Amino acid sequence: MAMSTATDPHELRFDTGRICLDLIATTHPVERLGSVLVLRAWIAGSGLVPPGTPLAHADAGWLTAFRELRRETARLVRVRPAPRTRRYDLALARVNDLALAAPPAPRAVHGEDGALTRELTGPPQCAALLGALARDAVELLTDPVARAGLRQCEGDNCPILYVDTSRGHRRRWCSSEVCGNRERVARHRRRAALAR
Repeated sequence: MAMSTATDPHELRFDTGRICLDLIATTHPVERLGSVLVLRAWIAGSGLVPPGTPLAHADAGWLTAFRELRRETARLVRVRPAPRTRRYDLALARVNDLALAAPPAPRAVHGEDGALTRELTGPPQCAALLGALARDAVELLTDPVARAGLRQCEGDNCPILYVDTSRGHRRRWCSSEVCGNRERVARHRRRAALAR
């Protein structure tokens, strides 16, 4: 299945350390939020909502809104220090505006096994989900420790940003299993070629 239509939550999950960066990562290597169906899978798989949350009411307007927030958030986090340009200020104003919406309200309920589980008080609205993502972006942008840990993957042609929380801050790739493995395979092939 092509990545742009994939709905497998594993294909839509990233290890960036922030949900707003996970949203930005959905542009690599191609547009991954290619349909409302994929957006629903990303929302569910990202942990933005508890498992089993109904999302059938999400429509094409949601897709447009999520892509807009993704674009504006990327504009803000990809540059350091923050430039005082009109484009940057407009992106900041839009993210701040979206952050005003209260995120979906959770509640604790008894699961089938009697343990408490989390669910939402009702089907989430688009503005509430965008609010949660925008608030995460605001927290990232205003947290000096998180900003200092912001890195771009060192993988070949990989633009994914992540927050490096590793011991010693030595993390190099967005994913050890993907970009890290590619680097290790390439290094092995170079050594093997030199040995011949």
